[in-house]
Amino acid sequence: MYEKDGEKYFVVDSHCHFWDAARENWVEGREQYAKGWIDCFYGYHQLGPPETHWDWEKFLKVSADDFERDMFVEGHVDVAVFQSTYLKEWYAEGFNTIEQNGRLVDRFGDRLIVNGRFDPRDGDAGLRQFEQDHAKYGFTGIKLYTAEWNGDSRGFKLTDPECYRFLEKAQELGVKNVHVHKGPTIWPLDKDAFDVADVDHAATDFQGLNFIVEHVGLPRIEDFCFMAVQEPNVYAGLSVVIGGLMHARPKFFAKVMGELLFWVGEDKMLYGGDYNIWTPKWQVEGLVDWQMPDEEQFSDYPRLTTASKKKILGLNAAKLYDIPVPEECRLPETTAGEPMAPGEELVDDVAGAQA
Repeated sequence: MYEKDGEKYFVVDSHCHFWDAARENWVEGREQYAKGWIDCFYGYHQLGPPETHWDWEKFLKVSADDFERDMFVEGHVDVAVFQSTYLKEWYAEGFNTIEQNGRLVDRFGDRLIVNGRFDPRDGDAGLRQFEQDHAKYGFTGIKLYTAEWNGDSRGFKLTDPECYRFLEKAQELGVKNVHVHKGPTIWPLDKDAFDVADVDHAATDFQGLNFIVEHVGLPRIEDFCFMAVQEPNVYAGLSVVIGGLMHARPKFFAKVMGELLFWVGEDKMLYGGDYNIWTPKWQVEGLVDWQMPDEEQFSDYPRLTTASKKKILGLNAAKLYDIPVPEECRLPETTAGEPMAPGEELVDDVAGAQA
C-alpha cells in the first residue's frame, strides 16, 4: 500500500514477470534470438530513471528475494499478477512459464496471482495442456503473445478459427481476463503481428471476456483508442506507457495518457509496472505525483484526480480479479444513473475538458 498526503492507494500491478533469460537457458543454435530478445528488453530498461538501472547480468535473471524486495517491500505493490510468456523457440525451459511463476505462490500467497496462457497453434495437445494448467492453478486470467514464434509460424490472430476454439474453452472454464500483448515489438518478433485489429473482432464476439490490451497498442495509440471506446470489455494495460514514457518521454506520455483518458476513460485503465524491465517504486510514486501539463496542446484532455489515480493503480484491476480491497483504500459508493445514449459520454468529456 502506498500513502501520500493522507491518501491510501491499493496497488495492483497487473503486468509483471519472473523470467529466466540466463545463458544456460538459451536454446542451442538460437542463442542470437535469446540474446537479442533480452537485449531489447534491456534497452527499454534504460528508459527508467538512471538510479534504477541494473547491470546486464542481473537483468538476465532475478531471485525470489529480489522480486519480494522490489515489488512488495520497496515497490508499494499489494497484489501482483504474473503474466506467463513461454518463448520456448529460444529459451529451453521457457522464458516465463506458469510453472516458474507458480513456484512462488506458496511463498507469497494471496499477494500473487499467476495467469496462464495458450497458443492455438498447438492444436488439441495445447487445448488439453490448457485444461490441465487450469485444473492445477485455477487461474482466471491468461496472457497471449500473438507474435510469438511457433515452428515455422511467426504469429497468430485472435480471429483465427483455432484461437476461437481456445477462447471458447477459456470462457467455459471461467477464465475471464485475457491480457494480449499489443504494443512495441521486441526483436526478432514482427511488429505487424501485434496489430490491434483482431482484438476489436474478438471482443465483440466474446463479450463474456475482458480483453486487457497490454501496452495499449503502442505505437498505434489512435487505433487502440478508437477501438476501445466502442468495446465495453476492452481495457488499457498501462505497462510500458508508464515505465517507458513517464520519465524518458514526458510530453509523449502526457499525450498518450490524455488520449486514453478522453476515449477509454479512467475506469478501464490498469497499472502495470512490467517488472523486471522496470521496478514499480518510481512508477507508483511518479503516477501519484503526476498532473497533466498546463500547456495549450494538452488543454482538451481530462485531468486526473486522486480518485482517478486510485482506480488506475489498483481498484480497476481488483474489480476484474475479484481482489478484496481494504476499506480505507476504497472509494465512496456512487449510484448509477440512467444508461447513456451512444456517444453521450464523449460529449460529456468534451464539455468537461472545455469548462
